[in-house]
Amino acid sequence: MPTCRLKWFWILALVTVVGCGTSEIETQTARPSAGSEPSEKPRVALIMKSLANEFFSTMAAGAESHQKEHAGDYELIVNGIKDERDLSRQVALVEEMVAAGVDAIVIAPADSKALVPALRRAKDAGVVVVNIDNRLDTEVLQQEEVAIPFVGPDNKAGAKKVGAHLATTLQKGDKVAVLEGIRTSFNGTQRRLGFEEAMAEAGIEIVDSQSAEWEMSIANTIAAAMLSEHPEIKAILAANDSMALGAIAAVKASDRADNVQIVGFDNITAVQQAIRDRAILATADQHWDQLAVFGIEAALKLLADPNATAEDVETPVDLITAESLGE
Repeated sequence: MPTCRLKWFWILALVTVVGCGTSEIETQTARPSAGSEPSEKPRVALIMKSLANEFFSTMAAGAESHQKEHAGDYELIVNGIKDERDLSRQVALVEEMVAAGVDAIVIAPADSKALVPALRRAKDAGVVVVNIDNRLDTEVLQQEEVAIPFVGPDNKAGAKKVGAHLATTLQKGDKVAVLEGIRTSFNGTQRRLGFEEAMAEAGIEIVDSQSAEWEMSIANTIAAAMLSEHPEIKAILAANDSMALGAIAAVKASDRADNVQIVGFDNITAVQQAIRDRAILATADQHWDQLAVFGIEAALKLLADPNATAEDVETPVDLITAESLGE
């Protein structure tokens, strides 16, 4: 191992990376005992979005658990940004991991376009890169002349399942609203398209569709305005569960809980309870606790066989309702 990589190895073994608020995610690089040789196991860097979001903190926990079970196979470094909109920090994390000499980067990009140049540079430096959760933009990948495999669910199909289930409770001609994710994120776009397709097929009109940037507080404010401007709304389709929770508060504040239904996407713990309480009708489960694991396993296969073709891997996404939760 080159001297510079050894130096960074020891630095990373001591560093902790702040993920969100007061919580910290420590690097999972093993510290050799005194006098022993540094491990030759591949080092995988997992770069997440905001660890303040339960979806990503649980994804990181799943990865850590997997590494402990396979401690002899690889070492793991977990990083996260404080805010899903902090693109510059996520780009910096990619560059820091490349400088540290990691063997692979598994990333849930905060933006489908902005991260591509940094990831192309990572690949140019010999780092295996695997994209999870939010698919990188195809056109930008082509412009950068780089191929990066995507490991994750079909977000459009998952959102359409949720929308189609909602449609069974509505009437043709009913009005609904959509809370979108960040519009430059591929998964946000795909979920919106899935909702739109389900509503169009059911003859239900989307009268308002706005981005709440994945955030609960923003969703609360926007949903309240939607309900005020469009009192005929019968349902709100939220592109993630955090926004669905924000919509619940807005619906309750407007005294519309009995006649406005809400659906989400992600199946976080709080939404499971909200489904049991009939505050949310349905969500989609993309098996978030294992999503990073799927990406890590794909990266390890590529490291084991450098001549292997880096192919996309579609992972499961399931409709979650009160019935599927056993209620």
